[in-house]
Amino acid sequence: MTHDFDQDYWDRHWHQAHADTSPPGENPYVRGETSSLAPSTALDAGCGTGAEAIWLASRGWEVTAVDIAAEALARAAERAASSGVAGRVRWVEADLTSWSPGRRFELVMTHYAHPAMPQLAFYDRIADWVAPGGTLLIVGHLHASGADEHGHEPPAEASVTLTDITAGLHRTGWEIVTAESHDRMVTTPDGRAVPLHDVVVRAIRRT
Repeated sequence: MTHDFDQDYWDRHWHQAHADTSPPGENPYVRGETSSLAPSTALDAGCGTGAEAIWLASRGWEVTAVDIAAEALARAAERAASSGVAGRVRWVEADLTSWSPGRRFELVMTHYAHPAMPQLAFYDRIADWVAPGGTLLIVGHLHASGADEHGHEPPAEASVTLTDITAGLHRTGWEIVTAESHDRMVTTPDGRAVPLHDVVVRAIRRT
């Protein structure tokens, strides 16, 4: 099944997820891949309900968090306020296929974000927002059969391979620090344990 991943799609997605009273915590890879970085400026592209942005802000980062879905951002802002980091996160409602930050960041990250454009083109787009010497962190769905965090198989247009991502970065002056695939189990809101197949890439911009 092909998905448009437009604003209507994400509005429906977050409306349906609103009944989940226990929103997920931060992605485990953001902890492992950014804990050694000195807090600075960060952009979270496709932040959803803000778990990763809030985690960074709690560690001293100044975060710009962008998503197309107003409902997700409202929930994210509430979580940031209750976590005591509201002053360190700027929430931006925008379409990542056309929005531009007008600046660069020491860290640009994305976790399972799927805008209405080809997945690799999206990664190329956000990579331009990384400052020289800064870090790009991509966490996506590995192109393989399996369930996503909601217990559904991710569509082909929302999945990638390590080779797809790293080949483009090698061509454009990046140092690849992490290029891994992982299988892990997650629990859905209804209590089911499902497998999640992840691709994780961290790279440093050298030019």
